[in-house]
Amino acid sequence: MLAKRNNLIFPSVFDEFFKPDWFGGVNTVSSTVPAVNIKEGEKDFSLELAIPGFKKEDFNIEVDNDVLTISSEVKAEKEIKEENYTRREFRVASFKRAFTLPETVDADNINAAYEDGILKLTLPKKEEALPKPKRLIEIG
Repeated sequence: MLAKRNNLIFPSVFDEFFKPDWFGGVNTVSSTVPAVNIKEGEKDFSLELAIPGFKKEDFNIEVDNDVLTISSEVKAEKEIKEENYTRREFRVASFKRAFTLPETVDADNINAAYEDGILKLTLPKKEEALPKPKRLIEIG
């Protein structure tokens, strides 16, 4: 891997030592933030985040001062013991996304569901923000 520093390209010394590691493993740590799709409908907004490999219990979703925060931190440990060696691997996957809610969102009625690697949030609009039905005005 090459790292760009001061408009010059140099190999990353850190990567040379640890990717792949000296014991035959491969460094798969990723610090990416999940992609999000935001869609506005007549009655609500919907957010969809592509986050495969998690369980619904892994997510923390909260609203504080009109800021919606979605985060997760999953730690896993795997130990393999065989006749002549022991190998322990630790995995940490985490992210945090924050969204400022518009005044039109009814923050008390936000719903979330997680299915097939997609975290979907439905943010309903407040009653006063919904479109009014067409009304016929009679001439008196």
